[in-house]
Amino acid sequence: MLSIGIVGLPNVGKSTLFNALTEKSVSAENYPFCTIDPSVGVVSVPDARLDKLSAFSNSKKTVYTAIEFVDIAGLVAGAHEGEGLGNKFLANIRETDAIIEIVRIFEDEDIIHVNGKIDPMNDIEVINLELIMADFQTVTKRIANINRDVKRGDKQALIENEILIKIEKVLDDGKFANTVEIKEEEKKIVKALNLLTTKPVLYAFNKKMGGKNLDEMDDPRWIEVEKFLEESNSKYLKIDTQIEHELKDLPEDERGEYKQTLGGACDDIDVLIRKGYELLDLITFFTTGEDESRAWTTKRNSTAPIAGTAIHTDFKDKFIKADVINWQDLLDSGSRAQAREKGLIRIEGKEYIVKDGDVIEFRI
Repeated sequence: MLSIGIVGLPNVGKSTLFNALTEKSVSAENYPFCTIDPSVGVVSVPDARLDKLSAFSNSKKTVYTAIEFVDIAGLVAGAHEGEGLGNKFLANIRETDAIIEIVRIFEDEDIIHVNGKIDPMNDIEVINLELIMADFQTVTKRIANINRDVKRGDKQALIENEILIKIEKVLDDGKFANTVEIKEEEKKIVKALNLLTTKPVLYAFNKKMGGKNLDEMDDPRWIEVEKFLEESNSKYLKIDTQIEHELKDLPEDERGEYKQTLGGACDDIDVLIRKGYELLDLITFFTTGEDESRAWTTKRNSTAPIAGTAIHTDFKDKFIKADVINWQDLLDSGSRAQAREKGLIRIEGKEYIVKDGDVIEFRI
């Protein structure tokens, strides 16, 4: 299962967000929320398409896909040198597949910021610099380790050294390693390094509904952040972690009304979960029937046999063909039989690239 690490400076809403996420449990017949340890949780990915397919098939069971969220130890400046819980922070984030950075953008004298003031761009720079410096250490150490092989002209070492030097320069310039153009033969080398700054990042800006939020005040500090987001083409959302944590005690139909009374515009926890899922470059395909409707996860651009391994590893080698239809086309047809009569169910082979929203029946 792919995982997302939640990172941030102390006291910015990181653990509050994690607590809100852990309340996204679903009923026993669905994919259950489970706590692996106090700081790791598996959360169902909400999907209205699956709900409709389950109703369409009158399924006895509905199973959502899921991702893992990890509440990473709070970060402080100097983490790459072991300051605070730096070593634990960096070790934990290295084990995840993507990063959500929580950044506070509201003023509140009762909630002390670790730096004594609210400066979201500075917070981002502190976190990102620690990730960059940790990767710089990893890369320079690796360059030193292969130096002997490079000197004797080892072909593989020369290829690795070339990409390492390119990454080292980018990191030294204060940029992420994922800004380096990677050749096909270099991808395996870079992946083996497990660099922090090659992981996709989603910025989650923590607001306080009805409070002094920088984005609602035309504050220069927020304008600076907007410029950074645009120039770096970064993914982001705005969320009130405290409200999302409190909403768990309200009935579903009352939550929207409650948020409206507080004012302000924020994304909700379901949006964050879906954006986290997209951050990992995942898509969803479905199987549906009377016994069960289920969402399955696969990497974007996966062929049908590869996608089928989400169901069972044997599907890759034993795959013959698959019946495929878009989920909406199936619903609009009224039944699978009518969909087949209309020619909407296609027979696809091993080269078929699975699309998000496909309903698939594998033949092995």
